[in-house]
Amino acid sequence: MAVKRMVGNQAPAFELDAVLPNKEFGRVSLEANMKDGKWTVLFFYPMDFTFVCPTEITAFSDRYDEFKALNAEVIGVSTDTVYTHRAWINTDRADNGLGQLNYPLAADTNHKVSRDYGVLIEEEGIALRGLFIINPEGELVYSVVHNNNIGRNVDEVLRVLQALQTGGLCPANWQPGQALLSV
Repeated sequence: MAVKRMVGNQAPAFELDAVLPNKEFGRVSLEANMKDGKWTVLFFYPMDFTFVCPTEITAFSDRYDEFKALNAEVIGVSTDTVYTHRAWINTDRADNGLGQLNYPLAADTNHKVSRDYGVLIEEEGIALRGLFIINPEGELVYSVVHNNNIGRNVDEVLRVLQALQTGGLCPANWQPGQALLSV
């Protein structure tokens, strides 16, 4: 099976049902973020009511204001339904729930978006932990996919987003405010 390169190409379009921060059902789409001139941080996780997932979903929510300050929208996606998402959001964090979230959780129940982004485990019907950063023009500029046993580091996602937004050359271990490489 040939693996298709995604970074540097137009990101696959999506429009999904979601539970919005106000806990109402709505829709999220890449097109809406692009229309608003926003960066999109799209992350996939395996399933609701698990163990690693709430740690990273709440970590993204707790840092949402930092993403917002960088003109970025965060969208979490799994193959679960919006009803399962809302039940999990309505479950307190102390009880392995999510509690209040500051960004939408989207439902990819037909698995199309997970498949388009190359993260679907077909035989299980769940997504790998994939994270994609898409610029306001719709170009996919960052992609990382890894094993479902390991949660993501929100500090690193914010660092990469800031590095991408510089438009310059960022050396290894670059941190916001540090000099860029000159050619």
